[in-house]
Amino acid sequence: MSVPAIRIRDGNAAPIRANGGYVLYWMIASRRLAYNFALDRALEHARQLRKPLLILEALRCRYEWASDRLHAFVMEGMAQNTQACASRGVCYYPYVEPSAGAGSGLLAALAAGACVVVTDEYPCFFLPRMVAAAAKKLPVRLEAVDSNGLLPLRAAAQPFLTAHAFRRFLQKTLPLHLSEFPAADPLAQHALPIAQVSKEISQRWPTASRALLDAEATALAQLPIDHRVQPAILGGHAQARNRLEKFLDVQLTAYSEARSEPDSDASSGLSPYLHFGHLSVHEIVSELARREKWQPEKLALRATGAREGWWNMSASAESFLDELVTWRELGYNFCSQRNDYDRFESLPDWAQKTLKKHGRDDRESLYTLEQFESAATHDVLWNAAQTQLVRDGRIHNYLRMLWGKKILEWSPSPRQALQVMIHLNNKYAVDGRDPNSYSGIFWCLGRFDRPWAPERPIFGVVRYMSSQNTARKFSVRNYLRKYADAGQARLSLLD
Repeated sequence: MSVPAIRIRDGNAAPIRANGGYVLYWMIASRRLAYNFALDRALEHARQLRKPLLILEALRCRYEWASDRLHAFVMEGMAQNTQACASRGVCYYPYVEPSAGAGSGLLAALAAGACVVVTDEYPCFFLPRMVAAAAKKLPVRLEAVDSNGLLPLRAAAQPFLTAHAFRRFLQKTLPLHLSEFPAADPLAQHALPIAQVSKEISQRWPTASRALLDAEATALAQLPIDHRVQPAILGGHAQARNRLEKFLDVQLTAYSEARSEPDSDASSGLSPYLHFGHLSVHEIVSELARREKWQPEKLALRATGAREGWWNMSASAESFLDELVTWRELGYNFCSQRNDYDRFESLPDWAQKTLKKHGRDDRESLYTLEQFESAATHDVLWNAAQTQLVRDGRIHNYLRMLWGKKILEWSPSPRQALQVMIHLNNKYAVDGRDPNSYSGIFWCLGRFDRPWAPERPIFGVVRYMSSQNTARKFSVRNYLRKYADAGQARLSLLD
């Protein structure tokens, strides 16, 4: 099946050159060789033009919050891509920038010999600007292909402001796209010659060493990135598949009931792999559907916007799909429609109004960025959540909401609170810098939510949360034992 046209965007008006030496796939977001519409599109061009495929996967060092943690995760995926492409006879070019700006010119040099350049559409962080700048400079056609979610980004013409409204739109629109899945193993029978990279290019921009691709500490230490933020989670498609299978085999049955329990930690753990493109939503849904013995014909006929019943799967599967599809793709929709997705002004009017009204309210506690970062507040549960973020590169799903709410309460202003949340999340969370993580941050300030009475100091009518209520509602003792300072854990909120 050809890639749906709605997922393909011409980045420039340059021609496709039939006399080029290869088709270039510039892999920047969907960093995988399975269930990837961009790779499918590059292979379509290669077959039609009868040219080899060249895959460039590059990692720059100048992006904000670059660290050992983020670099190692990406490079572990690159190592697996190297092996997979070698076994399939595909030319794969893994490049890790050794110093700021060292990779400048590599894309242009490779594109000079290409028939067409295909890259990934991604609506967040620096990637849209990078693709737009490259498209203007390249002398050959650049296509950006959307492989972000089940629903194509361009299927919606406006941003949705609530999950219910987006869910109802999904239920009306998604059936049209559920028969359009990318290939599970597109390189299995590609039957193309192997692309050749000139000696001049390979000498000026040498491919990443084995030590780098293995994320060895000595190799990472040579890069100009933040070495204080250490690796936390292993990256790559193989690890993503292992995590997916464990979740579906062991944890899914309890997902709907236990997901919010800090002591249970029943979350899927898939968000880092989704963020860096090591795993596709299409692959997850395919595997879930197989286990549930589900076909699209089982979908409910009416689009009510209800959270349950539309998929006609088990309760836990539907709960998981609501997070994976509704909430995740709601964030992608918002980022693709709003250039200000990461700014205070993107909040709904009611939230901006109430937060400004209470912006000068007295705070019982105020903390600096350094105190937040080092988990040095008076709140044992908040400190534990921040410690998990720094140590493990993630925060438990429910506690992430509490984490953001308390930063709002303990910051001099809502705008400063927002900057603290963005910085800490993007610096430490492996799944940060993502539309879904921006949804979580901005939800703490009212995005995708509604006004809540009674009106309170600092929060106004933005939903309020407290550590005490959280500890009464959920079991947190094991969580505190794991992440809280030993002395603080004994002085638990419940004692």
